[in-house]
Amino acid sequence: MKTSTNMDAGKHIDASDAGQARRHMLMLTGAGIAAFGVGAAGAIPAAAAATEKRTDAWDKTFPKSAKVEHRKVTFRNRYGITLAADLYVPFGAKGKLPALVVGGPFGAVKEQSSGLYAQTMCERGFVTLAFDPSYTGESSGEPRNVATPDINTEDFSAAVDFIGLQPIVDRERIGMIGICGWGGMALNAVAVDKRVKAVAVSTMYDMTRVMSKGYNDSVTPQQRSQTLEQLSRQRWEDAKQGSPAYQASYNKERAGPQFMLDYHDYYMTPRGYHPRAVNSGNAWTQTTPLSFMNMPILSYIREISPRPILFVHGEKAHSRYFSETAFAAAAEPKELMIISGANHTDLYDRVDVIPFDKLTAFFSRHLGAA
Repeated sequence: MKTSTNMDAGKHIDASDAGQARRHMLMLTGAGIAAFGVGAAGAIPAAAAATEKRTDAWDKTFPKSAKVEHRKVTFRNRYGITLAADLYVPFGAKGKLPALVVGGPFGAVKEQSSGLYAQTMCERGFVTLAFDPSYTGESSGEPRNVATPDINTEDFSAAVDFIGLQPIVDRERIGMIGICGWGGMALNAVAVDKRVKAVAVSTMYDMTRVMSKGYNDSVTPQQRSQTLEQLSRQRWEDAKQGSPAYQASYNKERAGPQFMLDYHDYYMTPRGYHPRAVNSGNAWTQTTPLSFMNMPILSYIREISPRPILFVHGEKAHSRYFSETAFAAAAEPKELMIISGANHTDLYDRVDVIPFDKLTAFFSRHLGAA
């Protein structure tokens, strides 16, 4: 077991801030279900009103690198949903290269954090693929802006299917990176998909845990029951209308505890805003939490062994406990890296904070040098 850190001595997460955050989220949702509002139906968000529209234009939140070749691709998952993705290949690459599949964060699109990770790791010699999860972004699937642990775990394996068929890729040297809520999905995918030889997760969320138990497992059985009652009855409303109700637009207002302000400052400002992202002023369906609340995704994390796991998390992140408890549950070989002073969203796009050297060394060691 390895733990590494660049934390300053004596720094701790402020317990009062964490308590305030929990109280705020309980107030917002009635059951502490992450950042999901389960209240009255809102208007259909712009990004959910129409089916996906794909563009070849460079519309990322980060500048295009002159060191890589980029192209848009599509492929189908096991459920017949067409996924849209960005394939990055190092310019002048020859022979068979190691490859990385990249997904996340939850509610984001490939033009944001996952694309930045993919392009940066491609600059370092890996063939990389960043994809839009089913029902979101430029990927297909109706209704729009819905998530589910099973299909979204499958999305990762479908990406492995695709990248492993590329002539320039050595299919025996494929790794995976999951960011935020897609970090938990990546771990779930690797537990079952033995083709993946190494996995790294950054600022990881276990979405099934937070939706079923609230932040820091603060939801009571009574609150859980009340939420399930409300969500169950919402199904009748959706069935009567013939379409799902959507939650209130996410991240539209800069309010709440600090971590909600951090989300707003990424998703709703020029720093990270993208019109197709659920979290950039759009919304999930109201009943999205249902499948998450009864389906823990990290039950088989120990079966990733003997393949290695790298956990990366910010010292100041409200979500840090997800990585710490998953790290404790995982089998060897495993490593936890805590980034000094970093909050949750710093690891989305702060290239001076994201430990790309560490990620490069980790995958080079376990996939073979790029």
